[in-house]
Amino acid sequence: MADAIRLRPLTALRWFPRSRRGFWFGLAIDLIAPVLAVGTRLRVSGSRHLPRDGGVLVACNHLSFADPIMVTVYCLLGERVPRFFAKAGLWKVPVVRSVMRSGRHIQVHRGKASALEAYRDTVDAVRAGDCVVVFPEGTFTDRADGWPMKAKTGLARVALTTGTPVVPLACWGSQHVLPEGVWLPRVFPRRRVELVAGPPVDLSDLVTDKPTASQLREATERIMTAVTSLLGEVRGDDPPPEIVKA
Repeated sequence: MADAIRLRPLTALRWFPRSRRGFWFGLAIDLIAPVLAVGTRLRVSGSRHLPRDGGVLVACNHLSFADPIMVTVYCLLGERVPRFFAKAGLWKVPVVRSVMRSGRHIQVHRGKASALEAYRDTVDAVRAGDCVVVFPEGTFTDRADGWPMKAKTGLARVALTTGTPVVPLACWGSQHVLPEGVWLPRVFPRRRVELVAGPPVDLSDLVTDKPTASQLREATERIMTAVTSLLGEVRGDDPPPEIVKA
């Protein structure tokens, strides 16, 4: 792809925005990015699709604990500092919790009331002009073939009620760097990781203050169709037709 960028040690750090990162989140970026560049063959395409200002949602498939690191690189190369919609349990992990608080990431607790609070926090974030990353599946895919599983409709609700653009992003290869159940990344031999983004998903005909269940399903399917199509490009394979249903 014409705008593909290969992450190289130290070089990429000069491109990364320095403001609005928070101390600990910024330190984590500066420490991890060079290691990532040395330990993987990371290629990022489609950073031009990420708006340089204003609220935006990034929707990505989910394969590994390494995904947030990879997606952070994509956003930084697009000159945006991401905030993540992430499980509250991360705020209980030593060191990680400092990074999460510093980066102003959004806690997602289990339970209807807590989910509503997280939704409101996300709405506030995009209305304030932030870039928020969401993994619509909610967790790692449970499909043995690595294709996305059924997505939740929370992302669609935020997008439709705020009119915020949704940029689809596909990640492939991170599952080989940090497979589920493994705590130390596998950096040798270097694994190839690719991230490819597409233009914002057209949801303009669905935007409303009070989306119906059918509108949420339709928006979610459009988002996941875009993500899955990009993943198919990366994998060089056709995705199964049933996986985008909300």
